Amino acid sequence: LKGQEVNLSEVDPGLHRVLVGLGWDVPELSHGFAVDLDASAFLLNREGRVRQDTDFVFYNNLQTEDGFVKHLGDNTTGAGDGDDEKIEINLNALSFDLEKIAFAVTIHNAEERQQNFGLVKDAYIRIVNLDTDMELARFDLSEDASNDNSFIFGELVRDGIGWKFKALGQGSTGGLYKIARDYNVNVAAP
Repeated sequence: LKGQEVNLSEVDPGLHRVLVGLGWDVPELSHGFAVDLDASAFLLNREGRVRQDTDFVFYNNLQTEDGFVKHLGDNTTGAGDGDDEKIEINLNALSFDLEKIAFAVTIHNAEERQQNFGLVKDAYIRIVNLDTDMELARFDLSEDASNDNSFIFGELVRDGIGWKFKALGQGSTGGLYKIARDYNVNVAAP
């Protein structure tokens, strides 16, 4: 649920590496086009901005320069069970000037295809300990987004020497371009 927090370091004191799994179900076609959702991660400093453009991990930049955050690849259909897109993070290796990592899901070319999250069912985000395969947190985020085409699902937030996860569920329009601009990524106009 929106606003819920889980202190991951309390739940799993041995936590070093996490998998952020995002999943959803979509109709095969809408307005003649496939509904292609894209997961992305923004590594943010204290001001809530990326330090450099490569702190934005998505289908065209699958990992940070240091390799500590990796997107495991674009799924264009949402078909099948389980996580549709996955992002791996080595929490212990992250630079201390990173305060949080925000996770967004957007609909590719939503405006021209007239698609929104009203088409999306059973959307969720989950956090898994990569070393033990234990699921530490899971949030269903399908509600309240019917007219939006982009969604910030949640954030991993530095908490002292540990990390917590906060479910946000913030929807908006303007797609990935708008979210990237909001986080200070230098992107060309769509």
